[in-house]
Amino acid sequence: MELKPATPNERRQYYREEWDVKNVPDFIRNTLIQREFGFDHKGRGPNDRYRVFRNSDDLRKFMRVRTPFAAYSSVAFYNNPKRRGGWIKAELVFDVDAKDIPIRTCGCDNVCEICLNQAKDIVMGLLDTLQGDLGLKNINIVYSGRGYHIRVLDDAVMAMDSDVRSQIVKYLVGADVPRSEYSSHGMKYNLEHFTIPFGYPQVFTYRVKQALLNLTPDTEVDDVSKDIKKAVIKHRELLHDDQWGIFRKAIGPVRYARLVKGIASLNLTLVDAKVSIDLKRILRLPSSLHSGVSMKSTLIKNLETFDPFQDAVPKFVYERDDK
Repeated sequence: MELKPATPNERRQYYREEWDVKNVPDFIRNTLIQREFGFDHKGRGPNDRYRVFRNSDDLRKFMRVRTPFAAYSSVAFYNNPKRRGGWIKAELVFDVDAKDIPIRTCGCDNVCEICLNQAKDIVMGLLDTLQGDLGLKNINIVYSGRGYHIRVLDDAVMAMDSDVRSQIVKYLVGADVPRSEYSSHGMKYNLEHFTIPFGYPQVFTYRVKQALLNLTPDTEVDDVSKDIKKAVIKHRELLHDDQWGIFRKAIGPVRYARLVKGIASLNLTLVDAKVSIDLKRILRLPSSLHSGVSMKSTLIKNLETFDPFQDAVPKFVYERDDK
């Protein structure tokens, strides 16, 4: 299926015939009065900002009349959202955009089924860490149109400042090489990340493994030469069985240390960190149309079975003459 922009007529058809305000998730509809809304009417960015809706019916009427190119709502809760004043708290958000995945296994110019599946796999890994390691529970996954938003509403994280959120991002994506030198009873030991099967080293090892299994000769990694990448591709079958020690020896200890440092830097781009640390961010409104690709932003009930090409395609796409 070709992902192409929606026409103004298709947008009108979507918002007047298919869209329903009841499809806006409860976690947004129940807090409408505390959120800022923003809109893009001409495909030039959300320049219609600081809007507030008193209730769902007001939002329904606006969307039906204005049929926006894109619709957004804030992740923050305010006492005075019209001025973004009286900040109360904000969702913790992670944005995985298929077109920005650092090691894409496809060669498409925008997004396609391959890189969207890759983005979904990344989200599933992040979700495991959020739930398993951090113990977070109030998590919503939204298909954005070209990727996925993870939106966390646990009270424990909603009041966190940008610095703490930045540290969570680094933990989640494996952006820091774990400290390898440990002291015990006056003795010093060097332990590689793959020798510690719990906590952050385990998270880091998983992220590095996913990156190395997808690495291509053209992937740009800081301070990693073509020869190192060739060696990785030659020996990475060892990682399927988690034979990290043999893999490290095959790469060479010095080159391996350089490789791991480079992958850690690359991992930071798995999510858009600016979105995660921004306490006043606006995000695409679930249920709204991503007009750039003619897909619905969709709250996902079951991530494993979710298929954007089945579950997020508006009706007008099937009615196109060139579908």
